[in-house]
Amino acid sequence: MEGWDPNTKSALTQIPLLSTRAGPRDGAAWTQRLKEEYRALIAYTTMNKSHDNDWFRISAANPEGTRWSGTCWYVHNLRRYEFALQFDIPVTYPATAPEIELPQLDGKTHKMYRGGKICLTVHFKPLWARNCPRFGIAHALCLGLAPWLAAEVPILVDSGVLKHKDDESTSAES
Repeated sequence: MEGWDPNTKSALTQIPLLSTRAGPRDGAAWTQRLKEEYRALIAYTTMNKSHDNDWFRISAANPEGTRWSGTCWYVHNLRRYEFALQFDIPVTYPATAPEIELPQLDGKTHKMYRGGKICLTVHFKPLWARNCPRFGIAHALCLGLAPWLAAEVPILVDSGVLKHKDDESTSAES
């Protein structure tokens, strides 16, 4: 955590670490892992709301907890840019981090793979590997998606690649 800004350190220390090393194929152990994931997500969401930093909604999209979806947003120049968010839990989870997808941004930045998967290989994946199985979905959002949005959205907006929904509706009316 050396070199991290104080807000990131503070957020990370408030997200509970997970202990169950189980993936989607591990039956009862996976159910226990999902309970830990939900506890960590609730703690992270509660912390964000208490610091007026609410920036995502997410839930399991299937009963097995292997598909997740929701929305995330980033405020730039006092305008909120909102994106659909989704990912699958890999079979090798928690050894392998989920690949977070923002399908609306597919092809709009070089820091993204086909299908809208954000690039986390250089900075986040080594960190995930060192902290397996203690990191979970909340950690992936905090240390993966949040910094990616903070780095990419301003560039996409300032370069004109990403338009605010109000600007799009105004130009359609003209």
